[in-house]
Amino acid sequence: MSTAALINLVRNGGYQVRRRALLTSRLLQDDKRLTAVCQSSTTERRASRFDPDGSGRPATWDAFGIWDNRIDEPILLPPSIKYGKPIPKISLAKVGCASQIGKRKENEDRFDYAQLTDDVLYFAVYDGHGGAAAADFCAKYMEKYIQEFLSQEKNLETVLTKAFLEIDNAFARHAHLSVDATLLNAGTTATVALLRDGIELVVASVGDSRALLCRKGKALKLTIDHTPERKDEKERIRKCGGFVAWNSLGQPHVNGRLAMTRSIGDLDLKNSGVTAEPETKRVQVRGD
Repeated sequence: MSTAALINLVRNGGYQVRRRALLTSRLLQDDKRLTAVCQSSTTERRASRFDPDGSGRPATWDAFGIWDNRIDEPILLPPSIKYGKPIPKISLAKVGCASQIGKRKENEDRFDYAQLTDDVLYFAVYDGHGGAAAADFCAKYMEKYIQEFLSQEKNLETVLTKAFLEIDNAFARHAHLSVDATLLNAGTTATVALLRDGIELVVASVGDSRALLCRKGKALKLTIDHTPERKDEKERIRKCGGFVAWNSLGQPHVNGRLAMTRSIGDLDLKNSGVTAEPETKRVQVRGD
């Protein structure tokens, strides 16, 4: 090897050594800076909506503060998204009912509940009088009429009003075709509730069967009794040609016979103002 070639090799080798040393130094400096950043982000943990207190523990429904862990039910996803809060699915398996005959010879009370559609539940109480025929008829057919109008109408108050009037007309046709003349005097109260999306509650009623809502440990009335004691109801009966008479106990009755001003059935009193048109109320169910 010539002297010139040897000198050139040494120069190039020294340059490579210096270059490698410089790269190594820079890598070490970068590594220190990266370690410092990681240590800083570890010691100064930032809060987020999934870790609100910066504790590192995974977020739960309780951490969000919007879920009652006593409710062991699946949530309804579309309504929860629509209303911006978790809404539990109501199971009909947890619906209870009870009836007491009292001093009567025959129990004329009827009740019913069902899942009408994917998002609508149906609950109903019928307290018959003058026999159980009208209450039986409502318990058997009211669900059918509500489903029919649900397919045509979104407003649940309108749905219930139409269903009440239609089932009253249907019972009238049934009674007039029957050989049993006692059906003309049979009637029933009706209190029906529809729950949509687990949150929208609509109640319709005729008569004096009451619906109550428990909220914050207090009972709230969702219905008002239809009796001749109400000034507006008494005036309506009189305008329709009926009258109100008081019995020996001081209780007012329409035409001296019926203790309520609205009902399904009671066909002999329809011309005296006893109507099947319900009063309705809409409320939003809450978790308290």
